[in-house]
Amino acid sequence: MSDVAPSNGPLAIVCGAGKFPFAVADAVMRRSRRVVLFALAGWADAQEVARYPHHWVRLAQVGHMHRLAQADGCREVVFIGAVTRPSISQLRIDIFTLRLLPRIIAAYRGGDDHLLSHVARIIEQLGYRLVGAHDVAPEILVPEGRLGRHAPSTRDEADIALGQALLSAISRFDVGQAVVTAANRVIAVEAAEGTDRMLARIAELRRDGRLHLPDKVGVLVKAPKVGQDRRFDLPSIGPGTVAAAAAAGLAGIAVEAKGAITADVQELVRAADAAGLFVVGIPPLQPTRGEP
Repeated sequence: MSDVAPSNGPLAIVCGAGKFPFAVADAVMRRSRRVVLFALAGWADAQEVARYPHHWVRLAQVGHMHRLAQADGCREVVFIGAVTRPSISQLRIDIFTLRLLPRIIAAYRGGDDHLLSHVARIIEQLGYRLVGAHDVAPEILVPEGRLGRHAPSTRDEADIALGQALLSAISRFDVGQAVVTAANRVIAVEAAEGTDRMLARIAELRRDGRLHLPDKVGVLVKAPKVGQDRRFDLPSIGPGTVAAAAAAGLAGIAVEAKGAITADVQELVRAADAAGLFVVGIPPLQPTRGEP
């Protein structure tokens, strides 16, 4: 963590794709705090970005972002929104960032958590305090318990437990944050394709007759990796996740309570109720005896 003291000054929000940057910005502004969006070209929604004080930047232009953030008086930074991991050759590096190139290359030699932890150190060494989106906008965290009308069955609860155990076991490999389990079987593990495409793959397997399961059997389970820096990349769900889970024939979605985010919990509940799926916030998996 940075030694920079917490600030009530302007908050820099480095924003990628999706609704989350704007949900966070709105929540922070409701607390009477100014925000400045650093919108990533190629990812952030230009029409939404225009509603806020903002600058357009490119992913590897650290020097440019640093100068703009200093000029705006920003001392705290949040990273939020989807960004596809680019190759090093795709980065448009400025002169300042060129000096960091050996560190950037080293950061790329690992999974997403490895890369993001290196990014965090670079940002903090520039004098900023890097905070999680949920620290400045706690309302985006998924609460514990059943969120809509539907509840998991005993079979679903067993599938949730299996999914949690699997996510805990594979965390050290720095892969995805989601799995699908059904009837005490592991059906899919999220990798680089992301949650929606993983669910689309399950829907295709069902349509092609390569996955034989009754409708409304199976659970999407999402949770942060064990030891993950939670200032970055918390698992997320929304109405789109519900639609994809319904198309895959699942019974519901379970996410780690206060370890996953949603842009609008009421919108999520309405979508789940309409689709006939359950959504639950579950406690973190407790390590078994002998585990760290």
